[in-house]
Amino acid sequence: MNITASAAWKAIEAHRLSSSPVHLREMFARDPGRANALSLSFDGILFDFSKQRIDSTTLPLLTALAREARLAEWTDRMFAGERINASEDRAVLHVALRRSAGPFPAGSLDVMSEVLATRQRMAAFADTIRSGNALGFTGMPIRNVVNIGIGGSDLGPKMVGYALRSMSHPALGVHYVSNLDGAQLAPLLQTLDPRTTLFLVASKTFTTQETMLNAQTARDWLVANLGDAAAVANHFAALTAKPERAVEFGIRPDAVFPLWDWVGGRFSLWSAVGLALMIAIGPHAFADLLAGAQRMDEHFRSTPYERNLPVVMALIGIWNTNFLGATSNAVLPYNESLKYFPSFLQQLEMESNGKSVGIDGQPLACAANPIVWGELGNNGQHAFFQLLHQGGRLVPCDFIAAVRSDYPLPGHQEALLANCFAQSAALAFGKTVDEARSELSRTLQPAALAELLPHKVFPGNQPSSTLLLSRLDPHTLGALVALYEHKVFVQGVIWGLNSFDQWGVELGKAVANSILPAITNAALAEKLDVSTQQLLAFSRQHLA
Repeated sequence: MNITASAAWKAIEAHRLSSSPVHLREMFARDPGRANALSLSFDGILFDFSKQRIDSTTLPLLTALAREARLAEWTDRMFAGERINASEDRAVLHVALRRSAGPFPAGSLDVMSEVLATRQRMAAFADTIRSGNALGFTGMPIRNVVNIGIGGSDLGPKMVGYALRSMSHPALGVHYVSNLDGAQLAPLLQTLDPRTTLFLVASKTFTTQETMLNAQTARDWLVANLGDAAAVANHFAALTAKPERAVEFGIRPDAVFPLWDWVGGRFSLWSAVGLALMIAIGPHAFADLLAGAQRMDEHFRSTPYERNLPVVMALIGIWNTNFLGATSNAVLPYNESLKYFPSFLQQLEMESNGKSVGIDGQPLACAANPIVWGELGNNGQHAFFQLLHQGGRLVPCDFIAAVRSDYPLPGHQEALLANCFAQSAALAFGKTVDEARSELSRTLQPAALAELLPHKVFPGNQPSSTLLLSRLDPHTLGALVALYEHKVFVQGVIWGLNSFDQWGVELGKAVANSILPAITNAALAEKLDVSTQQLLAFSRQHLA
């Protein structure tokens, strides 16, 4: 379906063209109730989108677009376990991973017995380590856990683990390794005791190049230090859809946890991929994380679009991207604990919807996902916020903050929140020429004032939303992540693409495999392009 040819899309275009540009400053002045009218809340999350460039007409038109795109039908199909990931002929059932009981989705498709059984095995495994009863090859208890993965097998659990680190087991170290650069793994190994270290190898295929090279290096280090290959059985576990390959690696069958083809990597932190996270925060906190996500699932599935957080967030993104022309979206968490959230969202959004071909194999008729980028808000204020305020580019922003801190210090949280709220207000309302002149006139003579005045004007009218969390606990964080997951799904449906494949990831992998032997064998480079040949020649010179 070409959504741009739909009546709903054309109605939104007409609305945009017929509406005279109104500054956010004026929108708020005209409507004192705007903030309340353009806000939603659910389960400890306040979503304030009143600083977006929309009026009372915009959102109804956008919800009509969602209906014309058959969002309800696609949502039902996903929750029913239909194979909506058409290019890979797979169901999309990450929502099952959050459920506390079965059957789900229905009948012969029910996956809950496997899900619940795996979750119980994970909990037992985690409890054994947390209690000190999991012993290494020499009889010493496991005290450090290293998750070796990449992409969804790293970003999700690492993000949540850092966000909830105040709940981490005080006697356990949980680490994440993803980069092929030895500068990540080698220094970590220098700090670890092989007698007390467990490695979790997270790879659906158990062939992922980065993951398996890091895993093999860890295995070699362990065997070299403990002197016996049999030690692998006590110090490795696997999270994979290929258990036979894990067993060949030396991992015990009872330390292999399944991944299913109906879970994409970027939606997998709720699965066995979250084992390192469960070990860190404990099975009960992990269950709270799942419960928060399930609550958002239920809200998404049952709430009318006008009050539905994921739907409204998705539609605002559609408005900004396709009707206002934004090409990027900044994610600006203010809590240190959400440090890795922008990186997590980069994969979730751009790997899911960073496509120009529709589910029907035809080129999309409109732009899809914008570039997602961001940083901790306080750091960003002293770095790229200059561009947001005065750079002349349309950059919609997601401000995210938790009201309460897990590490309270006198005066810190109040200042943090003040900065977050101030930046969204400053971006929206700016500073007029008259305001700047009045301010400067207190200290400057007319000539100096005239010279400085252009530099002190802030255009404002930069759109933003604020997600304000009551606190950053497992339940609320689970709901927040699921909120963005469903936002991505809604946008994919409207754009008409498959949000659950990632063929664009594969080409680079294949080319890397063809180049790798040529790094040491010049003869194998002859069929490569001349630029790559030059890069290889330089590399061989300095690797020697």
